[in-house]
Amino acid sequence: MKTSKIKKTFLFIGFVAVVLSLLECSRNYDFVGDFNDGFAIVMIGGKCGFIDESGKEICDIKYDLVFPFENGLARVMIGDKWGFIDTSGKEICKIKYDLIFPFENGFAIVKLNDKFGFIDTSGKEIGNIKYDDVLLNFTDGFAVVKLNDKFGFIDTSGKEICKIKYDRVDRFNDGFAVVNLNGKCGFIDKSGKEIGKIKYDGVSEYGFNDGFTAVKLNDKCGFIDKSGKEICKIKYDGVDVFNDGFAVVKLNDKCGFIDKSGKEIGNIKYDFVDDFKDSFAVVKLNGKWGFIDKSGKEIGKIKYDGVDVFNDGFAWVKLNGKWGFIDKSGKEICKIKYDGVSEDGFKDGFAKVRIGDKWIRINTKGEEFDISK
Repeated sequence: MKTSKIKKTFLFIGFVAVVLSLLECSRNYDFVGDFNDGFAIVMIGGKCGFIDESGKEICDIKYDLVFPFENGLARVMIGDKWGFIDTSGKEICKIKYDLIFPFENGFAIVKLNDKFGFIDTSGKEIGNIKYDDVLLNFTDGFAVVKLNDKFGFIDTSGKEICKIKYDRVDRFNDGFAVVNLNGKCGFIDKSGKEIGKIKYDGVSEYGFNDGFTAVKLNDKCGFIDKSGKEICKIKYDGVDVFNDGFAVVKLNDKCGFIDKSGKEIGNIKYDFVDDFKDSFAVVKLNGKWGFIDKSGKEIGKIKYDGVDVFNDGFAWVKLNGKWGFIDKSGKEICKIKYDGVSEDGFKDGFAKVRIGDKWIRINTKGEEFDISK
């Protein structure tokens, strides 16, 4: 019983001590801000600093301007110079910079003598503070820098991975970055090596997809691989990204496919093609629809008014206002006679079809069954 009373007494004394400490703070300071991440900005005599939640000053109240802590570091200013302090009040760098920005991805942009650079969270300068501008803080391990109206990249050690020579650069995506030089564009890798020649009039905004990217030269399109090798002639009027090992290409207002070696799959003759799904692609020719496989072979005749993708091995087709199904060989498993089919197609070996207002089921042989059975 006595132990309990003593414990409560000490807790009360501790609580009173904290309250008195905070009251003392509020009496001493001209301003006490809200606590943020365990610290509050205080001001006295026109100078700023921080206190912790116990009311203890973590640094000298000497700064002309401070910002709240972000990720354990706060921006502080003396005169017209900036620096950072940590949560112990230690200045991690000299208060010498003309401008600083908050830390992002472990680095902060700083400006000194009208030049830009970076420091890390220990206050160490990353390379030289020598750039005319920095356009992108470290993303994926690299930052974009500008010098003498040219652009390039530095890594997190401050090393320039390439010459600062490009007219424009974009951020790295999947290990490669688009660069522009003398009105032409191409790619560099993370070592700064140019991938092939910087000679193209345009490159895909999507970067490399499935190991390849689209390029444009003299108003024609094609693809290069990650070594910069052109896998096909740059001859197409338009191309799409690779999907499941194939890319749609357009030539003379017709469509078709090429594979990863650049080989054309069948003829570039269709009015429309869709991506391969379940090893088959929907195609349109002379106003009619059908399918081709990955060798370019047409599955059955391109004769239908409408088709859907294969589901569970079968696809519905529409002809002269009636519906039916074909299998993956293109064989019609039933007469194209139904007034409607279920959008789900085949499921567990059956599909719903409609004759007039009545729905029935058919199996994969085209045999009809009452839907209620």
